[in-house]
Amino acid sequence: MPPPATASVAETDISARLDRLPWGRFHTLVVLALGITWVLDGLEVTLAGALVGALRASPVLQFSAADVGLATASYLAGAVLGAIGFGWLTDRLGRKKLFFITLAVYLAATAATGFSWNLWSFCLFRFLTGAGIGGEYTAINSTIQELIPARARGWTDLVINGSFWLGAVLGAGTSLVVLDPDLFAPDWGWRAAFFLGAGLGLVILLLRTWIPESPRWLMTHGRTAEAEAVVAGIEERFRREGHDLESEPFPTTRLRQRTHTPLREVFSTLARYRSRVAVGLVLMSAQAFFFNAIFFTYGLILIDFFGVPGGGVGWYILPFAAGNFFGPLLLGRFFDTIGRRPMIAFTYAMSGLLLAGSGVLFQQDLLTATTMTACWMVVFFFASAAASSAYLTVSEVFPLEIRAFAIALFYAFGTAVGAAGPALFGVLIEGQSRTAVLGGYLLASVLMVVAAVVAGIWGVAAERKSLEDVARPLAAD
Repeated sequence: MPPPATASVAETDISARLDRLPWGRFHTLVVLALGITWVLDGLEVTLAGALVGALRASPVLQFSAADVGLATASYLAGAVLGAIGFGWLTDRLGRKKLFFITLAVYLAATAATGFSWNLWSFCLFRFLTGAGIGGEYTAINSTIQELIPARARGWTDLVINGSFWLGAVLGAGTSLVVLDPDLFAPDWGWRAAFFLGAGLGLVILLLRTWIPESPRWLMTHGRTAEAEAVVAGIEERFRREGHDLESEPFPTTRLRQRTHTPLREVFSTLARYRSRVAVGLVLMSAQAFFFNAIFFTYGLILIDFFGVPGGGVGWYILPFAAGNFFGPLLLGRFFDTIGRRPMIAFTYAMSGLLLAGSGVLFQQDLLTATTMTACWMVVFFFASAAASSAYLTVSEVFPLEIRAFAIALFYAFGTAVGAAGPALFGVLIEGQSRTAVLGGYLLASVLMVVAAVVAGIWGVAAERKSLEDVARPLAAD
């Protein structure tokens, strides 16, 4: 298929120069400025879970368990549509523009959530908040992949995605403060929590101002001089910090430059990579259902089955979130050393088997709120690494020109499947049957084990390889 841009061809060594860089302050700042997006998502999700009691007790909202499930589904539906729309724009307009636009959408919507006056207004604002976060996933994941050296890409991506749980810790801690009746009136604590999220977003907006556009994206879109200037500026930062960068010739790539990639070429390319598509769909769907089903309804389990007061849910989320954060942090290095396929299969399988075991203990009424939290700390130590590896997979195994849109499609599909989880578990919990809830846990477990088998057989060994070696650019001449 002929390219949709000019016929000019540029020869570039930008990819090799970026991959050869040692880890430096630049990479750390990129991780902090862009990776904090997952802190926002973790904050949003945790607040939604920890505020369950407050939303149900609110004299204005008076949510039922089913209403909580509907609000969660609204957030996830927004994330699906936002990921697709903003993902397409990210590949067309650039990474940097979109990670400012999507953050602005998030800011406005989460602030508006604090002014909700009934179920439908709350669901609408949660939908828009999800749209902003869904767009963030595509713009940020593609940017990070294209700026981080190949040898550290796996661990970095897992840690960044795992930072979701730092947001969960922040959300849990925040809930303990805003739900304190001595500090906030019953109908104002949950509102203050959402205002806090908007305030954090403003800080992030300032942090992002210095992040450059992806040089890889610039090269494929005919902006060679800008790409060279960005890379030269990055290299100069390293030299000023005392790094001695080698100057010998690097491998080059010839790119036929284009202004955009038509949607028909996007889908024909995905069809050509159909085995990778299948792996991505299975990994994203399994982890999304697994996480959303359990985490979004964690507060309901604690309240309805263990008698935990609504204002105390945050105390149980704190250790649970810690297990989720340390999983990617401690296991992430092995995805770059042992390899992608064996580690993805291992973490998915362990997650499914451990959840099934803890589910049986719950059904037999052998757990307390504390011991169940301890069990889930272990389960999600592995599950968090598994979920992060799904995002790593779909963001590195497709050509650069369709990377953001591919991330969007897989995120949207997985999130759409995952949206069924909270709704299903909301109904199961409403029935007050431990056996029914166990059935939901076993379903999530089976999905994870199936994903482990698929990854082990058809996964891509992308560890320590340049993105251009993992998936040849469409514009390669």
